[in-house]
Amino acid sequence: MSVRAVLTTRTQSGFPLRSRVPAALIAVILVSAPLAAGQQGPIAMTAASEGASLMSTPAAGYAISADDLLEITVFDVPEMSRSYRVRPGGTIVVPLISEPIVAAGRTPDELAAAISGRLKTAELVTNPRVTVEIRESRLNAIAVTGAVKKPQLYPVFGQTTLLDVLAQAEGLSDDAGSIALVSRGSAGAQLADVNPQAQRGIGKNSGNDAPDPVVIDLKRLMQSGDPRLNLTLYPGDRVTVERAGVVYVVGAVNRPGGFVLTSEHQPMTVLKALALAEDLKPTAVADKAMIIRPKSSATGGQEESRVKLKEILAGRAPDRPLQADEILFVPDSTGERALRRAAEAAVQITTGVVIWRL
Repeated sequence: MSVRAVLTTRTQSGFPLRSRVPAALIAVILVSAPLAAGQQGPIAMTAASEGASLMSTPAAGYAISADDLLEITVFDVPEMSRSYRVRPGGTIVVPLISEPIVAAGRTPDELAAAISGRLKTAELVTNPRVTVEIRESRLNAIAVTGAVKKPQLYPVFGQTTLLDVLAQAEGLSDDAGSIALVSRGSAGAQLADVNPQAQRGIGKNSGNDAPDPVVIDLKRLMQSGDPRLNLTLYPGDRVTVERAGVVYVVGAVNRPGGFVLTSEHQPMTVLKALALAEDLKPTAVADKAMIIRPKSSATGGQEESRVKLKEILAGRAPDRPLQADEILFVPDSTGERALRRAAEAAVQITTGVVIWRL
């Protein structure tokens, strides 16, 4: 995703070698299963919306600013063709050119022309062809964080939409929750067309001057495509997709994995988790089952507690609630040594299991 400005040059006969080629945005969003109750399997985002946003097309006369990341190509001069970060003072240093070149305040076309002029003056390139692409702009970007597959800053040089931004982030991660928070930047706060129902919290303050984040129900957005929920976003906005908790069931069960704690499955209990895992295998040793909670990364290790699974299944003991990140481990060996090794491995197993969203 980039903005390309190409400096047009001409042959001796006057025909252009290359003309300016604006980049076009094609956002592809597949929403076949995310956040949909009754469906299972990892989340995928698909389907397609074309050319609706201005994420990679700058407004006319867009000026480069300090800290922008530029991709500069000088055709047939590989030593100069690479990425350049604009310095705090607004300049870039190009190999083979003795003095820094002022980039801040110039458009990509103007910078391309300046580099071309320097190359000609220094007699380094006879007929230079230079392109300047804006790869990253902190002043003209939307930050996408949280439970998405590719969280980062995305250049935006006009307005775009929430779904387009999520598509650029390659969709939701497997542990995504059903809520997205949109924090408005200065442009968004001034220009957004506020819908009180879709943007509850906007305009309300929490003891400071900044408005509260806009709360978006992703499940409703994905299922209904309600345009009121597909917010218009502007440079400076931030999108945070909240993570849902995950409970793991591993060991001697028919479908081991992690199960996302959606609102339909709250509160999660041992019996619910076992049902989602499609019951015990015939080799399961229910009276040796345990619940494992990894300790914080600072302390390391894990906490283990036996669970009376056999009695819970028989209705002789109360069902036990499970919290996010807890692991219900059901061994299939009665050997204490094997049980200990399996319990130690259970935490490691969870890093590779499938995350199920039902």
